[in-house]
Amino acid sequence: MSRSARLTHVSSVLGRVFLSEAAYSVGIRRERSGDDFVDRERQRALMVRHALEQLGPFYIKVGQMLSTRPDLVSDAMIKEFEKLHDHVSVAKFELFEPVLEAELGRKWRKYFKSIDYHVLGAASLAQVYRVTLATGEPAVIKVQRPGIVPVMLDDMALTRRAAKIVAKRAPDFNDVMDIGAILELIFDAMRAELDFRVEAKNMDAARHAVRDFKKLAVPEVVFATEKVLVQTMAPGTTIRAVNRAEFKRKEREEIGRELLTFMYEGYFTERVFHADPHPGNIFVEPGGKAYIIDWGMVGRLDRPTSMAVAMVILHLAENDGAGLAKAWVELGRATSWANIPGFVNDMCGFVPTVANASLEKFNFGSTINRVLRFASRRGIQTTPMVGLLGKSFANIEGSVRYLAPELSITEVFEDAFRDIIFDLGQETLSEQQAARVVLEGLMAVNSVPEQARTIARDLANRELTVQFNEVQSRSSRRESRADARARAMRRTVGGVAVAALWLDHRRRTAGVPGARPSGH
Repeated sequence: MSRSARLTHVSSVLGRVFLSEAAYSVGIRRERSGDDFVDRERQRALMVRHALEQLGPFYIKVGQMLSTRPDLVSDAMIKEFEKLHDHVSVAKFELFEPVLEAELGRKWRKYFKSIDYHVLGAASLAQVYRVTLATGEPAVIKVQRPGIVPVMLDDMALTRRAAKIVAKRAPDFNDVMDIGAILELIFDAMRAELDFRVEAKNMDAARHAVRDFKKLAVPEVVFATEKVLVQTMAPGTTIRAVNRAEFKRKEREEIGRELLTFMYEGYFTERVFHADPHPGNIFVEPGGKAYIIDWGMVGRLDRPTSMAVAMVILHLAENDGAGLAKAWVELGRATSWANIPGFVNDMCGFVPTVANASLEKFNFGSTINRVLRFASRRGIQTTPMVGLLGKSFANIEGSVRYLAPELSITEVFEDAFRDIIFDLGQETLSEQQAARVVLEGLMAVNSVPEQARTIARDLANRELTVQFNEVQSRSSRRESRADARARAMRRTVGGVAVAALWLDHRRRTAGVPGARPSGH
């Protein structure tokens, strides 16, 4: 399909959605009950989901990402967009044979003893099948949908142009939402998923990260090309279909704790995490390990963002609404029309309603998304990565809920956080971080003579007062976000270092070795 034909198709599909909304709006002044509006919202969400599915993988991915932003779309939309993970049209295997031939050669069948043509999983970018390798080992093969890359690149370009128009027409909305940053996050995730060699590297890294956990595993990569990935079979069933009665309670809770702890370490220590650990991506069986699959989409956090999110969750676990509000503002940026006192009041009222609950009643991911909605309404811009992080939180907790709903999420987090704090403290006290602090200090010292000469020259010219007032006024109006984040980072690093030293002191005085115990 040519670029112009693609534009026509996209315009036609979206145009039908807009026409439906316009037709409904004509009769909007008629008296309707609350149930009518609820039904209409559900119909609208269903219609939009079908439109996204019709438009293809790029728009499906956009819908999946929007399901992480409750501040942008309604609850009904989120529920429908979450179905985009599972309800994707299935194509016949014959459609993928040219891809296999192009990637593996004309004799690609020699790699497999047999192929089960029943689709094991259908995603927006690929389909998965069960195979038996030539060696007799069971495995799965993931094949990219043919011709998908150029279509997605064209869709990215079209959406980027549309986003620029929206940003110009609605500057206040863009100020708090940062549409461009949200799109770039989506684009980065998609680029990685378009090359299965990247997913293979993600799997290798995850398998290394999971090595100390007794109850967790990641499938091994057999081989990977840009559009074909073959990996070992994950035994058992999805955690969604698990029969809890087949597991001992201790085993269920141990698996649940390790899954949560592994993800927490990804968020706050490794700062690389599985972005979509929904129940279909975790396989379990009695007496075995929990296998985490589908590493095509991972999230990556920088050090300041990871620490700020850790502070947010810690304040939540401690039932500290005011502290959570402060940490959240430092995590993002207050717009010119932000209402910070209002946001603090929101959090002081909201946090006590969700603290200290079990997984049956509480979800960190959903809570983060609700805080995100409060923040956006109060004019506080939040980094788009937080939405992805909130979705990852919600998915892993939802997955564990199927197996061990009685777990206390705050207790698991607090237990894991002790080791996380110790790791962060060691990182903070490392030679690299120490060198950074020294260099920053030397740069500050070296700038003093020049600043002194500037002040002396200004005093001689009687310009100091005027210039200082101008700079102070300009600084108060346009304080650099980077500078504010740097100051927050220095405060956080200092606190982490103190906490690490204190924790190390407690461990030594209690006779506990500094090394982390096996299995965390």
